[in-house]
Amino acid sequence: MMSKRHRVASRRAGFTLIELIVVMVILGLLASLVLPKYADRQRQARRSTTIAQIGLLRDALELYMQDNAQYPTTTQGLAALVEEPTAAPKPRKWIGYLDKTPQDGWQNDFVYESPGSHSDDYDLWSLGADGQEGGEGLDEDIYSWDLPSE
Repeated sequence: MMSKRHRVASRRAGFTLIELIVVMVILGLLASLVLPKYADRQRQARRSTTIAQIGLLRDALELYMQDNAQYPTTTQGLAALVEEPTAAPKPRKWIGYLDKTPQDGWQNDFVYESPGSHSDDYDLWSLGADGQEGGEGLDEDIYSWDLPSE
C-alpha cells in the first residue's frame, strides 16, 4: 500500500492539461513571430541567387559573343554555353563556357530569347517563385534588362 507522501508525490510528477495548453500557446505565438521573418529571408536569398546567376549567364554570353561574333539563338538557347550547338548557325570557335546551365533560385530554368524584344542582343529572365509570367513583391519575375550592367 502507498503511503500518503508517495501518493502526493505521484500526483505532482506530471504536467496538468492546463500547463500543457499554456506551453503550446506560447510556442504557437513564438512560431507566428519567427516563421514570417524566416520565409521573407528565404525569398530574399532565392532572389539574390537568381540575380547572381543572371550575372554569371551574362558573363558567359559575352564570352560566347566575343568568340563567335553573335549570341546563341533562341533555338540554341543557354545550352549553347554548355554543349557545342548543332543547330545553325554553328559557332566558329566554341570552347565551353559553363559546366552546366544554372537555374534560378527556385530551381527553374531561365527564359532566353535572342534577339530580344527588350534588347537587340538577348533577353534573359526568371519567372520567379511561381514559374509563371508576372508576380508581385519578392515573387515577381526577374529581368536581366532591369538589372544594372557590370
